[in-house]
Amino acid sequence: MKRRGEADDGPRLSIGALSRATGVPVETLRTWEARYGFPVPERKPSGHRVYPTSSIPRLLRIAEALARGHRAGQVVAASDAALDELLQSTPAAPALQPAAPPDQRSTADLLDHVARFDADRLTRALLAEWARRSPVEFAADVIAPLVREAGNAWAEKRLEIRHEHFLSERVGDLLRSLRLPLEERARGPLVVLGSLPGESHSLGLQMVALVLAAAGCRLLFLGTEVPPEQMAALARDLGARALGLSVSSATGGAAANAQLRRLRAALPRRVQLLVGGAGAPKKGDGLEILVDLRALDAWARERVARAESALA
Repeated sequence: MKRRGEADDGPRLSIGALSRATGVPVETLRTWEARYGFPVPERKPSGHRVYPTSSIPRLLRIAEALARGHRAGQVVAASDAALDELLQSTPAAPALQPAAPPDQRSTADLLDHVARFDADRLTRALLAEWARRSPVEFAADVIAPLVREAGNAWAEKRLEIRHEHFLSERVGDLLRSLRLPLEERARGPLVVLGSLPGESHSLGLQMVALVLAAAGCRLLFLGTEVPPEQMAALARDLGARALGLSVSSATGGAAANAQLRRLRAALPRRVQLLVGGAGAPKKGDGLEILVDLRALDAWARERVARAESALA
């Protein structure tokens, strides 16, 4: 295995490109680099890290060893000979399937923790889901259904407003704690996030922020109920690539659409206006309507890849 600082022949890849080539998440690659010294980065004159393509075969073998039940501490720092021995000593793992969305029972269990105000069990259950899913899967397949079912339960008077506040605060704190380490490593285009006046719900925006940070976008998170002209001025002055807004069903409609039109008119053309949420319009001139969190993830990864290519 190459050691830190040793040269290697062949083309170089950004960490995002290395992740796409191996299927190993960017966050995992960075953790392995910090803990075990692999993969080994090199620095471009611009200061950006790049990785030799020769890292790919070893990363694929590491991923295979992990799939066969070995721990990262055993395999990432192992010599090539030791890694070969580990692979030969264990049977091949069955093909991995994508994590399935939680069934109704799983969401009901989470909702039961909310009904009981059981903060510890709710947090432990959510962290267990986080550990086995990608960030976009966690947001789209765990948090979004939980928030939706909590809203239904409130409408049916099975939960009270105190439950909604408990859920919002607990899940909001968790999403922030998961997002901040991702933000610290993000080097992609800047996205400003906020919501329009009258929009007090923040969990949708928190989910958006988590997905964007995981994709590598830099963020400026303004929170809820921000005057449109101030959001536009900030995005313009900071050279943001996009301004993202979450619109809930409670605030969507003609008034929100009028504010979106004014906001679009106040923004430079180079700044995309991203709009999502249950109350988002179906279409709008100059608006980028993102129908769900997976569409947002695809948008973000494409922009980050473009930025990396421009720096290569």
